[in-house]
Amino acid sequence: MTHLPVLQVLIPLMGAPACALLRQRRAAWTLFLLVTGGALVCAVLLVLRMEQGSVRYALGGWPAPRGIEYVIDPLNAPMLALVSLIALIVAVYARPSVEAEIETRRIPLFYACMCLCVAGMLGVIATGDAFNAFVFLEITSLSSYALIAMGKRRRALLAAFRYLIVGTIGATFLLIGIALAYAVTGTLNMADLAQRLPDVYGNRALTAAVAFVVVGLAVKMALFPLHSWLPGAYAEAPSAVSTLLAGVGTKVAVYAFLRFALTVFGGSLVFGLLPVGSIGLVAACAAMVLASAIACFQRDLKYLLGWSSVAQIGYIVAGLSLATVDGISAGYLHMINHAVTKAALFAAAGVLLMRLGSVDLQALAGLGRRMPWTFAAILLAGLGLIGLPPTAGFVSKWALVLALVEQGQWFVVGAVLGSSLLAVVYVGRIVEIAWFREPPETPLLRPPAVPMVAMTWLLVLMSLYFGLSPVLPAALADGAAVAVAGRLR
Repeated sequence: MTHLPVLQVLIPLMGAPACALLRQRRAAWTLFLLVTGGALVCAVLLVLRMEQGSVRYALGGWPAPRGIEYVIDPLNAPMLALVSLIALIVAVYARPSVEAEIETRRIPLFYACMCLCVAGMLGVIATGDAFNAFVFLEITSLSSYALIAMGKRRRALLAAFRYLIVGTIGATFLLIGIALAYAVTGTLNMADLAQRLPDVYGNRALTAAVAFVVVGLAVKMALFPLHSWLPGAYAEAPSAVSTLLAGVGTKVAVYAFLRFALTVFGGSLVFGLLPVGSIGLVAACAAMVLASAIACFQRDLKYLLGWSSVAQIGYIVAGLSLATVDGISAGYLHMINHAVTKAALFAAAGVLLMRLGSVDLQALAGLGRRMPWTFAAILLAGLGLIGLPPTAGFVSKWALVLALVEQGQWFVVGAVLGSSLLAVVYVGRIVEIAWFREPPETPLLRPPAVPMVAMTWLLVLMSLYFGLSPVLPAALADGAAVAVAGRLR
């Protein structure tokens, strides 16, 4: 129990070389399944320990601030559970999907990269060291580049290369910002930074550090207009990869922004002395409206969902940019709810890709009658993107609107409503094509893969449950907001 914080990261990290050495696809998948299951057990136990207060773990016995410290508190414990849960669901989902989409000789390496990706995300969340957060974020990114490049189409290489270039620029900005903060304070421990920084507010190097970190993380979270890598990366990646990344990939970067902005730099600097909040609201409005509008014109289902993800990041950033307890709670709640909803949609897209060989919208004509379970899952999850009851999307959008109204941000409320109406359009296109057009006479390529359909429906049912009974996600979001309330402006 004492070593849970480091085991949370160490289990998937050690699983990566083990998967590569096994050289047998079934054994590698089994190991990945066990790794993600072990990570989820650690995460749940850490969430339960939050009733006793935050958990601090000094790696190698070196006390902070000299050594690297892992800190588990109400802000990051729910994220550990969310990432681990989605990873376990993807692990169950992945076996038939990966065997259909990835060359047999590459499958062990695929699972090795998946383990690295999960380890990187969990490391970003757990660490209390600024440079260590950068390292884990790059582990996540580098493994993601390789995973995306394993997509079936040649365009996957272009999407991975674009993500590599843009992601490297974002990483460079983040590293420069952390280096400037270190130059000003002489420490990399986040708690130590938080104590030393108020004494140097007004320092130009510190102002530059905040700007570099915010821009770097904005690239990683695909905040408009720094989003160019996301639609192609999500659409061209193998189905299991797009389900994992769409579920929690950008959410980890959003968490990192929360951690740096509030618990390291402090809300009085980021949202008070600097106009990060105002810029965030403008970018969020642009993301919500423009990305949703672009999604309406997509001809490929996965590209449509990718652009929708850019818009949904706008909702999350709008809540966080308010820098209020209610706003942060609403943004955090939408992170949880959108992770489940969007993972369900990309999982359903993977089912279609396996059975049809394509997710072009025109190829889906009339298939709502031939594949009723898959398209029912798409419809229910799509209602979550629109924000209709009884889905989880309704709960978090309603919380966001209430937080915006409380601050008098009526323009942003209008953007939320406009984006939701546009979501009706692009979800409606899928419904119209799938149910109201004549189905083709060509046979389906493969029978349904039970694990893929089952995990898709598990995610859909979770979305409905969080909409009908939002007590658990709302309590976790409120706890995270209260944990940083003392650091707001």
